[in-house]
This record gives sequence, C-alpha cells and structure tokens, in this order.
Amino acid sequence: MSQKRIHLEVGGAGSSKSYSTAQWMIATAFNHPGISILCTRKTFPSLRITSYKLILQLLTDYQLPYELNKTEHLITFNNNSEILFKSLDEPEKVKSAEFDRIWIEEATEISLNDFQQLDLRLRRNRAPPDQMYLTCNPIGKLSWVYKELVEKKRADTIFFNSNYHDNPFLSQDYINSLEEKASQDHNLYLIYCLGEWGILENLIYTNWEPIDSIPEDPDETIYGLDFGFNNQTALIEISVKDNCFYLQEILYESKITNQELCRRLEDLIIDRERCMYADSSEPARIQEIFDHGFNVHPAVKHADTIVKKGVNEGIDFVKTKHLYITKDSVNVFKEINSYKWKEDKDKNILDEPVKFNDHLMDAIRYALVSHFRLQGGSKDFFIS
Repeated sequence: MSQKRIHLEVGGAGSSKSYSTAQWMIATAFNHPGISILCTRKTFPSLRITSYKLILQLLTDYQLPYELNKTEHLITFNNNSEILFKSLDEPEKVKSAEFDRIWIEEATEISLNDFQQLDLRLRRNRAPPDQMYLTCNPIGKLSWVYKELVEKKRADTIFFNSNYHDNPFLSQDYINSLEEKASQDHNLYLIYCLGEWGILENLIYTNWEPIDSIPEDPDETIYGLDFGFNNQTALIEISVKDNCFYLQEILYESKITNQELCRRLEDLIIDRERCMYADSSEPARIQEIFDHGFNVHPAVKHADTIVKKGVNEGIDFVKTKHLYITKDSVNVFKEINSYKWKEDKDKNILDEPVKFNDHLMDAIRYALVSHFRLQGGSKDFFIS
C-alpha cells in the first residue's frame, strides 16, 4: 500500500471501491492498536445507509468482535482502535478532533473547503503515515476532486482507477445490464463502465433541492413503484404540503421477489389506503400487491398512446414542479444527477432520456403524473 497522504479511489458502477475501502478500514483498525479512523460523507442520512451500514455488515459477516455506541456512532475494538462516523453537514462535529485515517465516501459531494478542513484533522500520527481515502464515481471533470487532485498531479496524492472488470463477484446479469444501458451514452459509458472521468451534460431535472426531512402533517402522501429483480425495485414516497412536493426514497434494492416486496411494504407503508402507482407492464405483480390490501394502481392509462410521447410528456409535467428531496435519499440524488437526454453521434440532443439508472426517476414520474395530472383532468397520454 502506498505511503502517500491522499488516496483517490475512483471507479465505475460495481467496481467494489467502497467495499474494498471498508475492508481496508477494518483491517487497519485491527492491525494498528489505538488508531482513530473517521468515516464521513456530506450528510449523515447518506452516511448511515452507505459506509456505516457497510462496515457494520462486514464486521458481522467476518464475526469480528466490536462494541457500538449507537448514540455517538462510534465503533470500538479490544485494541483501543476506533471508527467514528460523522457527517460534514455540521462541520463543528469534526473541527476539534484528530484522526490517523479519514475515509470520505462520495467525495464529489463535498466542497474543496470541506476537504481542506478534514486535511487539517489528519494529524494524530499514531500509525504513520496519516492518510485520507476518497472514493467516488468520476462524474465530472469540472469538480474540485478532478481539478485539485487529478489535474494538478499533486505529489502527495496517488490515484486508483477501477471498473466492473476488477470485481470478480459481479453476476453476469448485472454485467450485461450495465454494459447494455451505459452504452447508450458515451459519457455514461466512460463513467459507469470504464470508471474514467467524464462530464454529464443535458441533465433532465434541475428543479430540485435537498432538505433535511419531510414536513410534519402533510396534506397528502402517495407512492411511486418501479419493479425490478436483477435491477433495483424502487419505491418513492411523495408528500404534499402547501402545494410543495417532498420526496423520500423508501426502497432501492435488487433481487426482491414480489412475495418479499409485499412483506416489505407492510413495514414501509403505514397507511395502506394511500395511493400507490406502479409500472403497469407487471399486472400480475400489481394484482398481488393489491390482494395484500394496498391501494395500488397501474401507472399506464391508455394502451393506444405512444410510449415515447407519454414518457416525455410525463417528464415535462414533473419539470413543472419544484421537488424537495430528503438528504437520506442517496439513490435519488445519484439517479437525478445522471438522468440525461440522449445524444446522437454528432452530439445533437435527442428528445429521449437515456435508460440508465432511472428506477426512482420512473417511480417519481409514475406517481406525480398518474395522481396529479391524470387524476385531475387531461388523460391523453400515459407513462411507461
């Protein structure tokens, strides 16, 4: 392993960069008594369901002894080493602390100033050299990560690039799906297949902003559901209050059978009378969910409508709404930041979205259009 201070680990989808870094943090904690490790991300809700969840799962899988302080989000070991989980949405949380190792997950989310402040905290020197690990997708040559760490070729930085070929544990179904979908767009292929730096342009949605939580006592709550198995099953909750739309990711997981999905919905949805809109290409799955007592409806309304027109008109409708997305909806942010229009070989923008990492984007469209446009009047198109 390199002795350099900064380790930048950039990789495409399925490259195992986060998994491997989590393993390395655990190994470091066990091999260096008394070491202090910080795992961080821009917001704690996103940190909790990524690095925090992953490291706890690995410790359980490996049957390694540890103690967890759930209040402080602190893991301690018998050798006095520790792994602390703190986010950067409240910088004072880490201002006064010192660490031997720091892992920044999804480093492109944070600012250059955040990075510089963390660098000042890397000075404990109990297991020299002090080191910082940054993991991210190479989503933008315009980001500070590329400009500061890659373009400047800093002497204290080593750069690792990985892609799905470096992960021998991926299923062939996942590989086929990744290659097929990413190949629709050159930049998406560079970023998510090859793990190389690209620039995502022509994004479809810019009408959104992050929020901490959904307001209490919303006027109405509905759900959008996109089915998957090899791909993710995606469930979005949309709450309305004072004509504002608040989105929260509820489920985003692959390999879920419909029977398991019904069990999960029983825990995830408090009020089964709330309207849910699902992809109508799976009528049997919709019927089974309905039979379990959920108020689910197919999103498709008119089978004689052109699908492409329906999708585009649905997108146009969603773009008329300002969306507030909870900060723990990490996969919504990932999808919405790569959901873009297709381009032809001459870089002309086409009136068709790229079908890649769009499960929650579809679920949002299903719910908003089916409930608020089609329910209220115009029924001349459908979404698919």
